[in-house]
Amino acid sequence: MTESIQLYIAEAKQGKQAAFKALLNHYWNDIYRFQFSKTNDENKAEDITIQTFSRAFDKIDLYKDSYNFKTWLLSISKNLQIDELRKTKKELLTIDPIFNYTQDITDDAPSPEDQLIIEQNLSQLLAHIKLLKPHYQKVIHLRYFQELTYKEIAAELNEPINNVKVKLLRAKKLLAEIIQNSNSLN
Repeated sequence: MTESIQLYIAEAKQGKQAAFKALLNHYWNDIYRFQFSKTNDENKAEDITIQTFSRAFDKIDLYKDSYNFKTWLLSISKNLQIDELRKTKKELLTIDPIFNYTQDITDDAPSPEDQLIIEQNLSQLLAHIKLLKPHYQKVIHLRYFQELTYKEIAAELNEPINNVKVKLLRAKKLLAEIIQNSNSLN
């Protein structure tokens, strides 16, 4: 491992955002390629790659220098991909006892109670989002409400794609903390 990577890891353990950004920029393509080779889906690969860095940065204190950092990231990414696969299979598959094969079962229409809960949760979520700094609000709005790609968001904000990814990671983490703090108060 190069000295600069070791330095970035040490700085990331101290919470320095520039180090997180440098590590993300350095390893993004490796993790994304790995996920794309497993999922063959750009969106899933991108989402799991983001989750990988988010998990790694949250658990950076657990990283031991005796391991290769890229290998550590790849193992986190692999585990997240396996978890996603298990979750998807569990939700979509059921056994048909007559034909003894698996089939997908989906019911996309929410009940009136579900719709009310969704609307209440959306209202709560929007209130939580408004507690973020404006630049974090904007990146979340562009990604999840306007459903823009990272490339489109980068063009909209006139920023490099990796900055958008890091900003979105940070925004999601801050939003999760706000929600968690709100839930602990209730």
